[in-house]
Amino acid sequence: MKQANDRAATKRITTNIFKGSLGNLIEWYDWYVYSAFAVYFSAEFFPKGNPTIQLLNTAGVFAIGFLMRPIGSLIMGRYADRYGRRAALTLSVTIMALGSLVIACTPGYNSIGAISPIILIVARLIQGISLGGEYGTSATYLSEMASSGKRGFYSSFQYVTLVAGQLLALGVQIFLQQILNENEMTSWGWRIPFVIGAVGALVVLWLRRTMDESEQFSDMGKETRKNAGTIKVLMKHPKAVLTVVGLTLGGTVAFYTYTTYLQKFMINTVGINKESVSLINFVALLIFVILQPLAGKLSDKIGRKPLLLGFGILGTLLTVPLFLLMKQTQDPILAFILMMIGLAIVTGYTSINAIVKAELFPTEIRALGVGFPYSLTVAIFGGTAEFVALWLKNAGVESVFFYYVAACIFISLIAYWRMGESSKTSLIEAELLSKNKSA
Repeated sequence: MKQANDRAATKRITTNIFKGSLGNLIEWYDWYVYSAFAVYFSAEFFPKGNPTIQLLNTAGVFAIGFLMRPIGSLIMGRYADRYGRRAALTLSVTIMALGSLVIACTPGYNSIGAISPIILIVARLIQGISLGGEYGTSATYLSEMASSGKRGFYSSFQYVTLVAGQLLALGVQIFLQQILNENEMTSWGWRIPFVIGAVGALVVLWLRRTMDESEQFSDMGKETRKNAGTIKVLMKHPKAVLTVVGLTLGGTVAFYTYTTYLQKFMINTVGINKESVSLINFVALLIFVILQPLAGKLSDKIGRKPLLLGFGILGTLLTVPLFLLMKQTQDPILAFILMMIGLAIVTGYTSINAIVKAELFPTEIRALGVGFPYSLTVAIFGGTAEFVALWLKNAGVESVFFYYVAACIFISLIAYWRMGESSKTSLIEAELLSKNKSA
């Protein structure tokens, strides 16, 4: 009987995590499609001229979308802490579908002039709100739904599906590159992936409506729920908030540098052709996806802190050498190896950042506590990483960016060094223990 109950419980956990993760995949696919296809549609929304300037404008819009993420996390985090994780996740994917559909249907600059980039900006603002709410709520849901002793493993699937969303975007890009020529891609082919994203989001919308609510939220009392998800309650946990900021700073800059900017770097600076760069990114990110649950499972055995320290130390020491070496080669194989080294280092952060942050907050403020300080930090540093890199390149001092990334990681290393082992002080586990004692 006990084995049957355990199997049923495991199946329930796996099913709910699959539904939550699939929605996360589609959300991030919709977000990354913009970056993956920017090299094709940047000229469509902005006046013709210097290709770097066009990419700079497109990256600026990418950064603007990030600036809405703190607002999205504030709105959706409060909603998730008060009305439930499932309700918030369903709403966020609906908003993302709307943004993708708008981008897919917007005429270019030559057709409607300055209105075109304005509509693009509005669509990215909408998507920024959605993604801002998705991260904190998704991290909270996966962490709460996971079983004790396996929270690192299960919560790692947030970045599995996050990166898988980027992989899907790259996969669509590679496929379209095989069947469409350069002119077709720049004139209308880039719209196809946005349509795919909008349709996929509608499918996920139906799946998320059938998810179970987390036990922690369901057990929260009515009085506690009335005050849940407010800034006032969040400010009762200043140390946890600052810890999330410190955890995120170096991780988000490194992540977006290696997964988003590196594609442009290989094309514009290294001089590798677009098709080869797409293939390099696809294979490297596929391996990166596989590393996430392995590292998450490892954290369940040895703790979260050793992985964070590994990322902080190696990222600080090796970021500049990796980029300087890549800058001097046009060999696609060497570029792939260097990218893979960088992604392996970043895994120390990406695989466990969701569970570490979720373990810092109580149920009534967990979605907002995880999402808001994270999104604020990502908006300021992660979302601007590509913009800063392209701006420095245009100014003729691109190498300064490599030192900037290393410095950000070093700041986070200090935070990792000072923090305790979150798996031993987890508020998720403490709440369950308290519940079992009172039962």
